[in-house]
Amino acid sequence: MPPIRLFAVFIVVFLLTGCGGPRAILGLGASVSSTEPAAIIPIFVATTRARSDNLSLPFSAKRSQTLNFAAFDIAIPKAHRPGSVEASGRTPDPARHFMARSFQPIEGRKQFIQKLDAALMQRAPDKRELFIFVHGYNNNIADSIFRAAQIAHDYNVRAVTLHYAWPSGGALPLYVYDRDSTVVGRGGLAETIEIAAQTKARKIILVGHSMGAYVVMEAFRELAQTGRGRYLKRLNGVVLAAPDIDIDAFQSQVRDIGELPRPFIIVVSRRDRALGISRRIAGGHPRVGSGADIALLQKQQIAVLDASDLDNGGHNIFASSETLMSLASEGELMRRVIEGEGASAAETILADGSSVVEGAASLVIYLPARILGAVIQAGAVP
Repeated sequence: MPPIRLFAVFIVVFLLTGCGGPRAILGLGASVSSTEPAAIIPIFVATTRARSDNLSLPFSAKRSQTLNFAAFDIAIPKAHRPGSVEASGRTPDPARHFMARSFQPIEGRKQFIQKLDAALMQRAPDKRELFIFVHGYNNNIADSIFRAAQIAHDYNVRAVTLHYAWPSGGALPLYVYDRDSTVVGRGGLAETIEIAAQTKARKIILVGHSMGAYVVMEAFRELAQTGRGRYLKRLNGVVLAAPDIDIDAFQSQVRDIGELPRPFIIVVSRRDRALGISRRIAGGHPRVGSGADIALLQKQQIAVLDASDLDNGGHNIFASSETLMSLASEGELMRRVIEGEGASAAETILADGSSVVEGAASLVIYLPARILGAVIQAGAVP
């Protein structure tokens, strides 16, 4: 490959990740500090990464054909700003950086379910919920665990957090490695969903980001096509944030899955530069997360949150937007819109099936076709 072209490819990959510098490490084995964190977030991990003897990154970029399990306690520093993950590639400073306070390998599926159930039973019966987070492209194990902890903390998630870590290479040039790893990782996520379904959780919510959304859809397809579709019925909500999925591939996945879990929500942004670059790498084929065909998603009974004009509208808008965090903390409005209980005084339903949320006029919610039809019948749409 000519040097100029090789350099151009490197720049494309660099822009796609939106980050550089030393990669995050967990900080396990660092000397105990008297600095009090802002919070300690327990994170359960199921992963198809191979085990490593390196405590800084106890799971590597190598692929495992079987699931590995662990539990971590992640300290959030007092200097934390909502939407950010303050990490270090060297020994973390507990006053300024995310770091792992503990790491417990868990042997086997049965023991993992027992650990999850023990954490669930510490909550009131109506709070026994699981939050499953699936990371995106270019993450090592510290990157993705810290992101899971950041979302759980900043969104005030009261559920038990279960992070599924597929074997991303965690390096700038490894886009193709990561794309291939989604295929390796889909079976592990399918098994993780089975495990979650077998716990005592009353509700299970799953969030997949970027390339991780592709892992989610492929895991759903595997469950549906191997006679295990019943486990999808245990999911009480799915969010795909900035999904890096070809729109034609997504339609094929939906056809193979059949009935999607509901509510099913996709966060899109036309200002997502990373997905724009991914589209160019894919020969111009549009990505689902760029909002290229919102009407098609509505017909699939999917709610779409268009965050193009919200905050910076970037690739990590779901994790970084304080506006979204504020709306989620209010809870009731978002629940009514997503579950389709009709328009409230805080919403204005538009003729195209979208709604502008009061207090966040730059966020547009496109309702699924079934909900839009009910709203039209009720006379809420002019």
